[in-house]
Amino acid sequence: MTKVIINPGACGMPAAVELEKKDGKTFAVKITSECAMVEKLGREIAELTLMDAFKRLLDNPVYKKGATCLRHVACPVPSGILKALEVEAGLNLPKDVSIVFVKDEAPEENK
Repeated sequence: MTKVIINPGACGMPAAVELEKKDGKTFAVKITSECAMVEKLGREIAELTLMDAFKRLLDNPVYKKGATCLRHVACPVPSGILKALEVEAGLNLPKDVSIVFVKDEAPEENK
């Protein structure tokens, strides 16, 4: 089983995503979150296939269902679900990802 915790930022409602290989090509998905929209997404994609890891954004069931369940388009949960699928399927390594905001530094002459 592959488990990831996705900390989405300002909303303060992390999501725990678990993917478990059922057979060679199907994977059970379990998502828990305080966010009702993320919980709904989890119910809508309770099972994914190996091929879902290769589908383009507009054809991918995680993003298709995300478009109907999630109001915040920048929510990182769909990406995290697909990262977990890749790892559970043996297609990628379990490496952390991040989005880091960089604050502008003062110009050199003001230092």
